[in-house]
Amino acid sequence: MKKILLVEDETHVVSFIKKGLTEEGFEVTVAFDGKTGLQLALENTFDVIVLDIMLPEMNGLEVCKSIRVENQFVPILFLTALGTSENIVLGLENGADDYLVKPFKFIELVARIKTLIRRSKGKVPSTEINPKDKNTYIFGDLELNDYTKTVTRSNEEISLTSTEYKLLFYFIKNKNKVLSRMDILEAVWGVNYDLGTNVVDVYVNYLRKKIDTKPDEKIIHTVIGMGYVLKENE
Repeated sequence: MKKILLVEDETHVVSFIKKGLTEEGFEVTVAFDGKTGLQLALENTFDVIVLDIMLPEMNGLEVCKSIRVENQFVPILFLTALGTSENIVLGLENGADDYLVKPFKFIELVARIKTLIRRSKGKVPSTEINPKDKNTYIFGDLELNDYTKTVTRSNEEISLTSTEYKLLFYFIKNKNKVLSRMDILEAVWGVNYDLGTNVVDVYVNYLRKKIDTKPDEKIIHTVIGMGYVLKENE
């Protein structure tokens, strides 16, 4: 049974969501304030965390940020009434994987949760197969291992945030292919609409500062008017 942590202070919303998710076969743990939610998130294992932003004791953005310090891979979905593009971007930049605005349709919440669980599933390698070999992606002197979640370039390990890692993973799986900003938004953030912001550009820039440290060995390139591509420097 998949486990959901719901951090929400509105009792009627909690009752509605918990009842519905339980009927869908999920096990739901509830926290009514940010501090309790953070403690539960750090002390237990959940398949998805559903988090409001406006919370007592500690707001959802702080909770999300604190969770990401300890756990970069548990899927986090913001469920909040704060629905402006700026709020959405702020939530994603603080480590959330998805963002659903209240009022919402319960069927969409369930679909988002199931999508996050599906995306977070790592393939468990056979004991007869070296997980490093099976899960390693190599592009020039760049190496990404999706089993250990490590990245190296020229044999030097590079520390990436969860979002930076997802972005690089998407690039390396689509090497030499021009990716539009909408392609990247959907693949990395799970957002299939234009946020009207430069969140993709900001994170590509973050990634470049860590990956492309040598000007003559850049591999993340801008294709003007189209998007970005991972390819060898020409």
